[in-house]
Amino acid sequence: MSTRLRRWQAECLELAKIHYLLHSDFFVQATPASGKTRLAAEMTRWLLEEGHIDFVICFAPTREVVAGIQRTFTVVLNQRFGDTLASVGAAYTYQSMEYHPEDFWTLFTEHRTLTIFDEIHHCAGHDPLLSNTWGQQIIQRIQNAATYTLALSGTPWRSDELPIALARYSDPEGKLICDYRYDLKTAIQDGVCRSPRITLIDNPLIRLTEENESTASVRAFSSFQQLLSESPVSYEDLLRHDDILNAVLDLGIDRLNKERNSVPNAGGLVVATDIEHAHQIAELLLHKGESYVVVTSQTPKAHQLIDQFRYNSTRWIVAVSMISEGTDIQRLCVCTYLSRIRTELHYRQVLGRILRKMGDSDVTAWLYVIAEPLLRKYSQRIADDLPEDQAMLQTQKLNLRLEQAGSNQMSSTQKGESAADNGPPLSAENINEREMLSLEPPLLTLSFSEYYRQHLLSLI
Repeated sequence: MSTRLRRWQAECLELAKIHYLLHSDFFVQATPASGKTRLAAEMTRWLLEEGHIDFVICFAPTREVVAGIQRTFTVVLNQRFGDTLASVGAAYTYQSMEYHPEDFWTLFTEHRTLTIFDEIHHCAGHDPLLSNTWGQQIIQRIQNAATYTLALSGTPWRSDELPIALARYSDPEGKLICDYRYDLKTAIQDGVCRSPRITLIDNPLIRLTEENESTASVRAFSSFQQLLSESPVSYEDLLRHDDILNAVLDLGIDRLNKERNSVPNAGGLVVATDIEHAHQIAELLLHKGESYVVVTSQTPKAHQLIDQFRYNSTRWIVAVSMISEGTDIQRLCVCTYLSRIRTELHYRQVLGRILRKMGDSDVTAWLYVIAEPLLRKYSQRIADDLPEDQAMLQTQKLNLRLEQAGSNQMSSTQKGESAADNGPPLSAENINEREMLSLEPPLLTLSFSEYYRQHLLSLI
């Protein structure tokens, strides 16, 4: 770990020193992968050295993030961190809040504490009646008891639109008021984060064959968006179709091969929908000769496997809700997003997993996603947030022929253009125009029998 703070970390720390002279709560919005945990550790060290606090208690959304906090704080504080009875502090998951004994909560009333909330947006509410469970614990147990609080978030909003615990909002606009803000655009310009290259995977000519006992009909669609809006096929159906999975994975594999030419241990992340889906993807990777590890909530010693992947050279990690916000695996630089979750919060958090830099040379991260309407909109917003000379949103057109409904035969091929190789980056204004330039439009033939479609839907 570098002993020198990044510019934004040093700037934020100096501002916090002044802020804490008059106020007890400090809220930081900093883009995923920018180094929020290191900032929190440095803030803690300053408060301890100045004699302002006795203990630091951290809360985070997952065990993996808690483990990362423990590693960073142990190094920065240069003392044991992890057991409140034998060290200067500890880190816990938000889930554990409900199970701490009463003696635990006396730490906040009988001692001077700094309480740190990583990814605070998981905790909702300003009052007990309009809060989730974790927000209630903060309001009732910590908010007026802790000497100081530090709230951190890379994506400070909630899908349910409830206010975030400890956050302040402007009146009447309702905009979040941050004590310090560090966005992705600035992080890329500073060389703190990689610049994302998002590839939307689409097809301009799709033929859907629907069969029942007596008839069969063929319909044509010009994009996945039209297919999803005008046919019984769902986004989840596409995610589970072997031929489509093969095509998306092949794009990721090709990119990872290129990245490994300069970074030999570069890794890729596949975000799967559920456990069955993760093993379906793993089987496809196995057939392609790719090395991988699968981590889900049911994987024995999943956190040990994640830690091993962090330092080894395995090519892919296939995950269901295990490699999410706060998980620090710097060698990840390629991601195929195959989750059925379509919220901007989750999408941006996943993107953050591949934005952490290893050095000065690894400047780009690559995300591959099916061009579903919501994900397309989120991708455009991310591109709009980036420096103009680094924004990249491209469309990859696939040539797929799915010969038989439910067949395990892999007959996927790929062909088409991408903005990375053919002209300037795509924007919302010219994506459709560039797709129309293809003289030989690729063909995607989907043949879903009634039974097969129902079988797919039953797996969701």
